[in-house]
Amino acid sequence: MVFCPVTTRQNSDPMAANNESPLVDTLGRPIRDLRISVTDRCNFRCEYCMPRSVFDKDYQFLSRAELLSFEELVRVARIFNELGVQKVRITGGEPLLRRNVDKLVGALAKIEGLELTLTSNGVLMTRMAPKLAAAGLHRVTVSLDALDDATFKKIADVDLSVEDVIKGIDAARDAGLAPVKVNMVVKRGVNDDQIVAMAERFRGTGHILRFIEFMDVGSSNGWRMDDVVPSQEVIDRINVKFPLEPVERNYTGEVAERWQYVDGHGEIGVISSVTQAFCRDCSRIRLSTEGKLFTCLFATEGFDLRSPLRAGASDAELIDMIRTLWRKRSDRYSEIRTSNTRPMKRIEMSYIGG
Repeated sequence: MVFCPVTTRQNSDPMAANNESPLVDTLGRPIRDLRISVTDRCNFRCEYCMPRSVFDKDYQFLSRAELLSFEELVRVARIFNELGVQKVRITGGEPLLRRNVDKLVGALAKIEGLELTLTSNGVLMTRMAPKLAAAGLHRVTVSLDALDDATFKKIADVDLSVEDVIKGIDAARDAGLAPVKVNMVVKRGVNDDQIVAMAERFRGTGHILRFIEFMDVGSSNGWRMDDVVPSQEVIDRINVKFPLEPVERNYTGEVAERWQYVDGHGEIGVISSVTQAFCRDCSRIRLSTEGKLFTCLFATEGFDLRSPLRAGASDAELIDMIRTLWRKRSDRYSEIRTSNTRPMKRIEMSYIGG
């Protein structure tokens, strides 16, 4: 099948064309970031995301017909851009498993003024990085939870090595998809002994290492508060060997708190969605692989956009649906997390991306 990119229509002020004020939710938060999951499949079985006990060989993944096509994804991205979205992140599962994903990148890159990023586990990046860069991708984020091979294999539950991921990071850098952000999910007693080693490995490389608190996303990762290593503890551990100082955020709504090495050898970030919730600035909306919109990473249900999309809804009708959804949004799960919220059956992270 030949993929024909959708022609985009741009407005210097997307709201002005529709005589609309900026789109904000019930808490005054604008819509700025769209995360698109292009596949629910992954070649890793990370214990905090897609544990093999749940996602085994008999697990029923979505069929090809259920997935939104590239044409549908580009149309949706264009509509969101008109509503104020400035950044699109392509996620999964592992997005590089989606065939010809570089063609999707190329079509999305034609949407003027849109920052385009992708999150990956990195092992397919050696082959795909040049194609993605040529298609117009701006940068990538790669997940790596340990430098020690045994720890890495235990977490990822895959017969690959740390070096396979490092090669992917290097390939992304060489292709110009820099700075590469390297995400490490920290779990106490599992890989927290790797914190300082990871900091030392990526200091001075130009990459930005980010430490993420182990989150209670989904219902299959066995989350406990005792397993969370607070971001402040991460900073304190690194600071002992490599002194740090805080840095101002790049923009309102940035999820990572930034720190730089005093000696000028780069920066790190910490994402504290458990101990220091940042819901008040959240500007993200997520589109699942088969076309459901989720206004929170911890959502229990999504809004079906695929049905009206395939039933012939006009752009104006789809825009009205999205406006209504966002204006009703009041999500702030991380700020109200209590023992009463834990039994809620939440959507798995592998389904809607990180």
